[in-house]
Amino acid sequence: MSAILAPAPAPSAPPSAPRRRTRVLALPEARWALAATAAFLLGLALDLAGLPPAVYGGLYAVAYVCGGWEPALEGLRALREKTLDVDLLMIVAALGAAAIGQVLDGALLIVIFATSGALEALATARTADSVRGLLDLAPATATRLTAHGEESVPAAELAVGDVLLVRPGERIGADGTVLDGTSEADQASITGEPLPVVKRPGDEVFAGTLNGTGALRVRVDRDPADSVIARIVTLVEEASRTKAPTQLFIERIEQRYAVGVVAATLAVFAVPLAFGAGLTDALLRAMTFMIVASPCAVVLATMPPLLSAIANAGRHGVLVKSAVAMERLGEVDSAALDKTGTLTEGAPEVTAVTPLPATGLDADALLALAAAAEHPSEHPLARAIVAAARARGLRLAPAEDFTAIPGRGVEALVGGHRVSVGRGEGEGGTVVRVRRDGEAVGTLTLTDRLRADAPQATAALTALTGAAPVLLTGDSAHAAARVAEATGITDVRAGLLPEDKVTAVRQEQQAGRRVLFVGDGVNDAPALAAAHAGVALGHAGSDLALETADAVVVRDELTAVPALVRLSRRARRLVTQNLVLAGVFITGLVLWDLLGHLPLPLGVAGHEGSTVLVGLNGLRLLRESAWRTGEVQPTRR
Repeated sequence: MSAILAPAPAPSAPPSAPRRRTRVLALPEARWALAATAAFLLGLALDLAGLPPAVYGGLYAVAYVCGGWEPALEGLRALREKTLDVDLLMIVAALGAAAIGQVLDGALLIVIFATSGALEALATARTADSVRGLLDLAPATATRLTAHGEESVPAAELAVGDVLLVRPGERIGADGTVLDGTSEADQASITGEPLPVVKRPGDEVFAGTLNGTGALRVRVDRDPADSVIARIVTLVEEASRTKAPTQLFIERIEQRYAVGVVAATLAVFAVPLAFGAGLTDALLRAMTFMIVASPCAVVLATMPPLLSAIANAGRHGVLVKSAVAMERLGEVDSAALDKTGTLTEGAPEVTAVTPLPATGLDADALLALAAAAEHPSEHPLARAIVAAARARGLRLAPAEDFTAIPGRGVEALVGGHRVSVGRGEGEGGTVVRVRRDGEAVGTLTLTDRLRADAPQATAALTALTGAAPVLLTGDSAHAAARVAEATGITDVRAGLLPEDKVTAVRQEQQAGRRVLFVGDGVNDAPALAAAHAGVALGHAGSDLALETADAVVVRDELTAVPALVRLSRRARRLVTQNLVLAGVFITGLVLWDLLGHLPLPLGVAGHEGSTVLVGLNGLRLLRESAWRTGEVQPTRR
């Protein structure tokens, strides 16, 4: 008979990391904008009450100074470096309005411009909050054991080799190894495991994970600055300092555009003046033109969506290394996947126990016999067989006269019988043949267990790219075919060396496809580097994965890959929406000013309103729903 072991249940989604929220008034931009607004509103009330200009004029001046000093300073610094800053255009327009007696309109421009800057600063801060909230997982202090007893020290001062005491209910202070004690650790925020994981001596633990009911002694194995949480924060903050190709293109043309706006403003002023228009009317139209033609909304169109997407991915355990990488992930139209450690869990598991007839053994007896012989071995197959026996609660007889024969298996004396366990390849996986006193008594079948979420992930990638992924593996054709059948993959290329995977990726790209390669970040590093975009799956993120891939799935969830591609595409759509929105506003307001009469306050409101709208639109990807929701639309090829 044959006993089939059921696969493990699919993990549930881990909770997101806690988030800090920056208070609005903690930002200097917000405080200056508030002061400018308060002064303007009070001055406006006195102005409308009919009081003399000497009474409310000072309040308007305060609004000018509070809201305009910082952008004016930044604009002058840029001018000193022979560049023209958009901020300076706004200040010049406000001062120009005041020079022709439109003090109220100029003050309104300053207030709206300062408020827009405050909202932009708040958006940037909230994006950073989403990333730095991960730091809340790590405790500020830890209990270090010394020759003289215990001492409480800042977690940042821990060093490799220190021994920590982690009491029940405390957060673990550093990445390390358990030396003594047994407990459970809730590490969903790092690895994605939905249930607490038992920790015994020799097991790895991570900084910021929550200890259960037992006390642990933990040896620090990584410097606090190199912990998993710290690496997440560092990588995402580095990503926020990069610029996507779209943003770089906008910045390249911004200077030329700003110079063009200045030249056009002079023309808008000079031409009507030459045909007899009044000085005040010509100057007011020119100032309005300068305001509405300034590319503030265009400049802000690209980075907020991409940075919001990076921060959201970071909260879900996916490290995107740069804004460039986030933009490229949304461009892929083909996927190639590694097998071992990517579609599968990368560890052998007993899936069938088949005793031969007339041996007097049932499945449990055969498994116990093989596990007893394998117990002294450290081979991965031996550990899997022993683990399967323990999972069934089987008692293992002691093994004597143990011998391991490389490439052939093991032999041992178990219960007075000479038992040998040897390996052979089978159609359904690795077959281990068990002999007792020279006679075959049965077989065990071991396979690299398919990830529970592999079929779902490959189906999502198929829907996103319009074609099933390609399976690139160095494993045997039989093993690859089994995984391909379970995941719906039809294009299977087995027995590949690392350089063969690179060749396969390049062939796809030469055919005009933009390939996303997903691997485990070790043997797949060359293919990760060669692909249009590379995503590495790795338990807590291997160093090689962090160096090579464009993104690293720290929590080891394969379904995070299509979710990341979907998020990137949403970010790219928002960038396009922002650019269209900014272009429509600028074009409409400019035409209104040139062909009709656009009041300065309305021009200010339209220009700054579009800038704020574009910034807030980009922040939509910070929401939790941006990661989980949204139907996958097939790509037409």
